[in-house]
Formats: sequence, structure tokens, C-alpha cells
Amino acid sequence: MLRTRAKYHLGQVVRHKKHPFRGVIFDVDPEFANTEEWYEAIPEDSRPVKDQPYYHLLAENDQSYYVAYVSEQNLVADYSGEPVEHPDIPDLFGPFQDGAYPLHFQLN
Repeated sequence: MLRTRAKYHLGQVVRHKKHPFRGVIFDVDPEFANTEEWYEAIPEDSRPVKDQPYYHLLAENDQSYYVAYVSEQNLVADYSGEPVEHPDIPDLFGPFQDGAYPLHFQLN
């Protein structure tokens, strides 16, 4: 039986290790749960393993806001103390405080 424990939590601000974006975690899959097409589109030399947590992020970079799906191995905690400006954050979270966003309601 697979036993995976997520390193990061809902509402936490994280950064991608290799790409210039950051975001707020709004959901976690205990292992890869996207399409094979999505997975195969990642260059093979940088494709993450499937048996690790994957995080859904309300993400931002210098040009846009979007939803990202990122493996745990490609994330680091963001300790900048800066809020994320994604426009969907108020739909899920309360105001930014102490470096994170509190949930408005309990998810599954």
C-alpha cells in the first residue's frame, strides 16, 4: 500500500525550483492524478516521478495568473512574506497572514 505524506499544506505559499513562478496550494493529490498526455508533454529528462504528492496551485508569474499542477520534488516553501496576487484566492482563502492563507471552509 502506498503511504505518502504531503510536505506542504493547503494555503501555503510555494515556489517552483526551476521555473519563475510561485503560488498558493489549494489541493493535493497523494500521487500523480493528471492525464498521461499532460505527463508525456514534460520533457523526459525533467519528468518527475509519479509516486509522490502533486499540488494544485493558484499560480502567478510576471506575466499572468493560472492554475499549476506541480510535483513535490519541484517545489520549495516561499518565505518571502509576500502575498500571491492571484484573483481567485478570495474564493478559497481568507486574508494573507503569517505567510499563508487560511481556508474559508473545510475541503474533503
